[in-house]
Amino acid sequence: MNKVLETYRKSRFRQFVRKHQKYAPLLFFIGGFIFDSLTLRRIDRMYDLVVLCLHMTSLTVVLYLYNLADDGKWRNTFLERFQLYFPLAIQFFFGALSSAFVIYFSRSVSLSKTIFFFVILVGLLIANEFLRKRISNKYLQFSVYFFVSFTFFTFIIPVFVKMMNTGVFIFSGLVSLILTLLLLMTIYYRSPSTRAEVKLKKILSFIFGIYLMINIFYFFNLIPPVPLSLEDGMAAHHVEKVSQEYTVTYETDDWYVFWRDHRLKFITSPGEKVYVFTSIFAPTEIEKKIFHRWKWFNKETDEWELIEDIGYNITGGRGEGFRGYTYKQNMKEGLWEVEVITEEELILGVIEFDVIFDNSLQPKGLIQKTF
Repeated sequence: MNKVLETYRKSRFRQFVRKHQKYAPLLFFIGGFIFDSLTLRRIDRMYDLVVLCLHMTSLTVVLYLYNLADDGKWRNTFLERFQLYFPLAIQFFFGALSSAFVIYFSRSVSLSKTIFFFVILVGLLIANEFLRKRISNKYLQFSVYFFVSFTFFTFIIPVFVKMMNTGVFIFSGLVSLILTLLLLMTIYYRSPSTRAEVKLKKILSFIFGIYLMINIFYFFNLIPPVPLSLEDGMAAHHVEKVSQEYTVTYETDDWYVFWRDHRLKFITSPGEKVYVFTSIFAPTEIEKKIFHRWKWFNKETDEWELIEDIGYNITGGRGEGFRGYTYKQNMKEGLWEVEVITEEELILGVIEFDVIFDNSLQPKGLIQKTF
């Protein structure tokens, strides 16, 4: 073991880290982000669960080791040789966990209602690159750690309990809060340098402030209802279920619109049916009631009018998502949006389209696709 450590100390990697120590945390943050982007697929897969739990556990352990290092706790132990790399490990696990959250969140078709959550997530995780003390700032450390921990448990706990509702969200938040406070208080009372650097009331106010903020976001529908995600969603001219497959007829957009397949301009005739097809991913054994909330924009009042909520049940487990559709007839011309929501009215995504009545026009790029 000593020979291995001696070889490591003389290695080019160690020399590279020492030479570029200023930029190493950012590189490890990006490395963690890329690692999970290439390997993670679905939250209920065993590999994903193991990787996420290892990331969260490792982040907690390294954060503890790092904050006690300044007090000489690891002097004359094998850990002393690795103290230089504790901040890099923290950055790596922050990056890896954040990439996982972005992967799972971004599976929704629309982020228009939940973009603020992503702005805060990215802002907290990148903020340390612009602070003078960077990751050594303990207020930043524990604020980001709690935010990541809260998000982690809102993903993981519903998968294990096979249930997703407001009660489970509140329970997940409390688990995260309690574990974060236990870690913080353990470090605070075991580390004189931490007690000298931070004010306990101040750091606790940060953590409780973040806890309150996330809950407010949840109850104002500004956080996606993880671990559910909207895989596909579109307005269609016809949807037909044959055996276990859905055949969807819809208009395709121009070739240069690479970020979506379907067209937002929906050409039809008065009295024709308009379908909305969705495919929703849910972890195995989770059952949930989903609604399509049809809304029409009234130009005279300059407001969205709620037309109807149409619901159906989904069952998790299918990798490509649970498929379903709703439809309406006697549509009004103009802008429409269909919010895909849970029974708690949390928004999975928004499907927007513009209904056009024009006998001189034909549906553009009409195709049939099997889901």
